[in-house]
Amino acid sequence: MEVASLDSEQVPDGECNEIITDGDGVLTESDVQNGVIEGRKEFVSPAVGMEFESYDDAYNYYNCYAKEVGFRVRVKNSWFKRNSREKYGAVLCCSSQGFKRIKDVNRLRKETRTGCPAMLRMRLVDSKRWRILEVTLEHNHLLGAKMYKSINKMGSGTKRKSQSSSDAEKRTIKLYRALVIDSGGNGTSNSSIADIRTFSDHPDQLNLKKGDTQAIYNYLCRMQLTNPNFFYLMDFNDDGLLRNVFWIDARCRAACGYFGDVIYFDNTYLSNKYDIPLVAFVGINHHGQAVLLGCALLAGETTESYTWLFKAWLTCVSGHSPQTIITDRCKALQSAIAEVFPRSHHRFGLSHIMKKIPEKLGGLRNYDAIRKALTKAVYETLKVIEFEAAWRFMIQRFGVGDHEWLRSLYEERFWWAPVYLKETFFAGMVAARPGEALSPFFDRYVHKQTPLKEFLDKYELALQKKHKDEALADIESRSASPTLKTRCSFELQLSKVYTREIFEKFQFEVEEMYSCLSTTQLHVDGPIIIFLVKERVVVEGNRREIRDYEVLYNRTAGEVRCICSCFNFYGYLCRHALCVLNYNGVEEIPSKYILSRWKKDYKRLYIPDQGSSNVDATDRVQWFNQLYRSALHIVEEGVISLDHYKVALQAFEESLDRVHVVEDKHE
Repeated sequence: MEVASLDSEQVPDGECNEIITDGDGVLTESDVQNGVIEGRKEFVSPAVGMEFESYDDAYNYYNCYAKEVGFRVRVKNSWFKRNSREKYGAVLCCSSQGFKRIKDVNRLRKETRTGCPAMLRMRLVDSKRWRILEVTLEHNHLLGAKMYKSINKMGSGTKRKSQSSSDAEKRTIKLYRALVIDSGGNGTSNSSIADIRTFSDHPDQLNLKKGDTQAIYNYLCRMQLTNPNFFYLMDFNDDGLLRNVFWIDARCRAACGYFGDVIYFDNTYLSNKYDIPLVAFVGINHHGQAVLLGCALLAGETTESYTWLFKAWLTCVSGHSPQTIITDRCKALQSAIAEVFPRSHHRFGLSHIMKKIPEKLGGLRNYDAIRKALTKAVYETLKVIEFEAAWRFMIQRFGVGDHEWLRSLYEERFWWAPVYLKETFFAGMVAARPGEALSPFFDRYVHKQTPLKEFLDKYELALQKKHKDEALADIESRSASPTLKTRCSFELQLSKVYTREIFEKFQFEVEEMYSCLSTTQLHVDGPIIIFLVKERVVVEGNRREIRDYEVLYNRTAGEVRCICSCFNFYGYLCRHALCVLNYNGVEEIPSKYILSRWKKDYKRLYIPDQGSSNVDATDRVQWFNQLYRSALHIVEEGVISLDHYKVALQAFEESLDRVHVVEDKHE
């Protein structure tokens, strides 16, 4: 069973759940819209984003919640419109809020106020509903046994007589964008509290601790209200228990359009059994920085969960599959990717495999020698025949032909060994050199025992830092010219085009051209020439040796391809290819080898899925999506500086005026 979210701007005006209460504030055994409730249920705790048809409904809801928890409610503040005296805002609080006035201290009545912070602030919004804007749930005093009876304050604030439980009139409160969650804390369910476990033993239910479901709900509700174009999807099992949840905010969705060509699917926390079963879609931006493309919590490492998640992600990116997707070695992932992304190149993260060498091979007698032989086969071979020979030598020399991990690794070598991946584009996420690794996106924010509630707070902090880092890198790349280190024309050419971070990587290749000793022709076939470039490299033990690199050059097509495959692996030409271009008198790098995704003005030049000429004349959702992408493009440029902000704001105002002109013409 799946429950799909609607983007915040697409929520139907009348869509809601109904909470049925009686005079004592207890949910009755009644069928509730969007799910049958059996037995006694607790109210969902107040959360930012809840909406109600009226002030009375909002007050009754908080009053019922207070009785369940065990405290009294009073109205702290109310706001009224000056002319109509219509109420438009209010703060409800715990009756223990504040302290006695000095003149009342000596009265005989017992002091009950403790300065309790628990409160709820709400306001009448444009939809004519009452929306909760701020909530504090914590109390600083002991709570009663669900027996307090608050003075009912209805309508404009006039007191009404309390109703006895015998003749209590049932009331229906319409709660918009909310869920009724059972006391087990895991979604609407027909199972009893005793049947709900804090941690499930099977991958058909999300492992959640007490309060986690509420934390997820609060986060999703808040994000839908504050983050335009926010998208989420929830998956429930047959018993109505939450199994998987996926979400992606507006900036991450926009990043998918720019940087969704190569994706690293990070399931580190899930596979290593962290307290939060988190997985993330990660890309690389034009500065070579990791950028988030979506997050999820999964019940387990199953083909079903992964398939559901990949379909959810594909839905929110308008069906555009990545060119390459990198994952850990996992049969369930292989099956899911083959089904959902059949045209994508699925590859295994090499750094994950190399990190497991101590664990998998550490118990072998000749471990150090085997590790060195395996490392040499992986990183130092340039041709398939060389890799096969090096692997065969390792197996025979150390007698490890029957080792299960090495055997399975060899069988899957086409998915991870660099010599077999030369035609695959990785945008720098290949980790094909010793020491390179794919790090988890939330590496410094999540540890083994991080609670879900804490992570959801850290999640926003992590994204804010990533966005700030990107903005600063944008400013630096546009405002400052990099220092040139050679007189090579290639260096000058790309210093004007690439972002600082990517240019510095390319600049290193230009500098290393001087470590290449010679460039000679090996074979000529019409316009195609095979060159041999000799390079002096530093190897283990700080020794130096000469290595040969073959480079294909097509004069007619302006094509250059090196056997090291640096361009496909990292997105820029290597020192060997540059030597061949230089040898042939080429003074500028051909445009096909200057990738737009690395350019400092990439986001200005490229607007994903623009295609305004192909807009469906009847599809308003498509109109919204394209307008939103274009507006977000201006927003990202507008936050660079105060001057950028003023120009962007003026542009929006002028655009709105022009839209109003069209509206006036139609009238």
